[in-house]
Amino acid sequence: MNSKFLARKDTFSAVKEEKLSFKAVAILILCGMIIGFLNGFFGGGGGMVCVPLLENVLHLENKYSHATAIVVIFPISFISAIIYLFSGTLETLPLVTVGLGVVIGGILGSFALKILPPKALRIIFALIMLAGGVRLIL
Repeated sequence: MNSKFLARKDTFSAVKEEKLSFKAVAILILCGMIIGFLNGFFGGGGGMVCVPLLENVLHLENKYSHATAIVVIFPISFISAIIYLFSGTLETLPLVTVGLGVVIGGILGSFALKILPPKALRIIFALIMLAGGVRLIL
């Protein structure tokens, strides 16, 4: 049984029409574990897996997938940061300066998400994924 969502265009909320099957829940939990592993292992990047998962498995609209991915990735990133902090693998200056930039960029990005049409968002996301893939190869 697939879960369909009705997304209102004026807000970032979705209303579930029907319950997910046990198999769908198990698949989502497994995918969540993979996303968490990737985010913890690489220090980020789980959203690159999370967004397509939310769009293809839960059939969320593009904007809702991106917004949900941010909310899902935040606690994973926070816990990973604490582990890195206690293991002594963080440098203070990059943490503060890059962290400040991430906060400002995150705020600007959330406003841009509300404004951009879904097609532009898909293109930007695809270009960033492509650039990341090319960078890893070279």
